[in-house]
Amino acid sequence: MLPTPLERAPEAVAAGRELWLKREDVHELGAFKWRGALPAVRALGRDVVTASTGNHGAATAWAARELGLRAVVFVPEQASATKLAILERLGADVRRAAGDLDATKEQAARFAADEGLAFFEDGAEPAQFEGYAAIGREILEQLPAPPAAVVVPVGNGALLAGIGRAIGPPTRRIGVAAKDAPVMAESWRAGRPVASSSSATIADGLAVRVAIPLAVRELATAADELLLVSERQLAAAVAALYRAGIRVEPSAAAALAALPQVEADGPVVCVVTGRNVDDELLTRCLDAPETFPV
Repeated sequence: MLPTPLERAPEAVAAGRELWLKREDVHELGAFKWRGALPAVRALGRDVVTASTGNHGAATAWAARELGLRAVVFVPEQASATKLAILERLGADVRRAAGDLDATKEQAARFAADEGLAFFEDGAEPAQFEGYAAIGREILEQLPAPPAAVVVPVGNGALLAGIGRAIGPPTRRIGVAAKDAPVMAESWRAGRPVASSSSATIADGLAVRVAIPLAVRELATAADELLLVSERQLAAAVAALYRAGIRVEPSAAAALAALPQVEADGPVVCVVTGRNVDDELLTRCLDAPETFPV
């Protein structure tokens, strides 16, 4: 579906602002990752190995299938059941690995080297950035004038880097990372990759512990501000969107969660990145958001 819809946000979540939602969740895979995976796998031109918490792996498997290639996807032991089901439906060769996403990535890279396959590191392939830039161009085409701000969830940073390439001043380009997975925000502030030991967030798409140097360099010119949101703020935003009729995963709720921190005089666009949330997690966000840390 191209272009993806740009919709006025329901008043229940807009809170009096002129708020627009860029609905990347409406793709058949339920997330935006296909935009970067298809050109990246095409550029690699052979069977690929990748590591993912789910959406990137699904997009890689989908792209590989479209191009007649094979995809081996390493996932952390605690990967989302919903996302694993999508991977299996797409015919990915799924390998479970011990540890978090970055530990899983190390295992995937070793496997690729041993097997002589291409290793596709999410956020480290230049073709991804241009794929995500298309989202920014669509936003500019879909609004009568550039928005005052565009707010984008940040995991490895490639999505914001791509959108930021396409949208420049006067629009303020704002990224949102999880407070409990802050490495990309901290690296952006430092102007270089920094070390972090934290990636324990319910927003598995934002659960990055090791910064990707290419993305950090791109964000130096593609981002104007990076904000942090807590687990409880993520859960509350998931619940608010669901009650307004939009099912999202916590990563996709990050932009809305940060909205109270966004200062913008004019229309604001929040990028809604994906809908693939486990029912159990969604229920907890709806019924017990106070159980998440602040």
